[in-house]
Amino acid sequence: MREIGTGHVIVDIDGHRADVILNRPDKRNALNEDVLSDLKQAFEEVDANEEVRAIALLGEGPVFCAGMDLEMMRDRGERAQQGESRGAESGGSLLGDVIETIDTARVPTVVGIKRAAPAGAFELSLPADFRIISEDAKYGVIEVQLGTFPHGGATQRLPRLIGLAKAKELVLSGEFIDPEEAEGIGLVNEVCDAEAVDERARALADDLAENAPLGMERAREALNAALEMPLDDGLAYERALGEQLDDTHDYTEGFTARLEGREPEFEGR
Repeated sequence: MREIGTGHVIVDIDGHRADVILNRPDKRNALNEDVLSDLKQAFEEVDANEEVRAIALLGEGPVFCAGMDLEMMRDRGERAQQGESRGAESGGSLLGDVIETIDTARVPTVVGIKRAAPAGAFELSLPADFRIISEDAKYGVIEVQLGTFPHGGATQRLPRLIGLAKAKELVLSGEFIDPEEAEGIGLVNEVCDAEAVDERARALADDLAENAPLGMERAREALNAALEMPLDDGLAYERALGEQLDDTHDYTEGFTARLEGREPEFEGR
C-alpha cells in the first residue's frame, strides 16, 4: 500500500488488481486540487504497470466521495467575480483530466459507490466500466441546484449510457436517482449493502483480472468506439482489432487451455 503525492490517494496492488483509494475521509473524500492531482497520478501509474489487469476505485471510510470540495468551488467563484483567472490547475479542469485518464485507461475500472457520489463524484464514476452502488447512496448530478451545471462530461456520457430523455431528467432536475432505478436503466451494474460495496468492487475487479488482458483491452476499445462511428465502420474496426490478437501468446494459450480442460495462464502478450 502506497500513498500518492499529498497522500489523499492510496494505491494498493493485490495480484493483478490495483485498488485506487480516495483518502480524505475527514472531508468525506471531497475532491480538491490535491486529491484530483493525486488521483490522476495514481491512475497513470497503475495503468502503466503491466502486472495490473483491473482497477477498483474506492473511498476510504464510510463514504465513497462527497463530490467537489464546496469551499474550493465557492472560492473559485469569488475569484472569478473579482476578475481573477481560475488558473490552469483549477478543480474543474483537473476533474476533466482525471475522467479522461480513467476513460482511456488500458485496463477496466470498477468503482465502488458507498453512500454518496453527488455532482463531481457522480461524473467521476461515469467513465468506469462497472459501477457498484450501495442501496442508500445519494447519487446524481445536482449542479443545477448549486448555480452551475455538470460539465465534467455528464452531459455527453449520460445520454450515451441511458438515453437523452433520462439524461435530461437527471441533469435538469438536479435530483438524486434511486439506486434500484439506476440499476434498472443500466446506469449502475449492482446494488448492495453499503458495507459490502468495496468487497464486491474488488471481487469484480479480481474476476476481470482473470481474463485475457489483451482481449479485454481490444474489447474495450471496440465497445467505447461503438457509438462514435457508423455500424459498418464499427464492424470493420472490430475485425481489425481482433486480427491483432491472432498471433499472440494469449490467443493460443486461451484455446489450448480450454481444449486441455485447465485454467489459462495469460501473460498479456
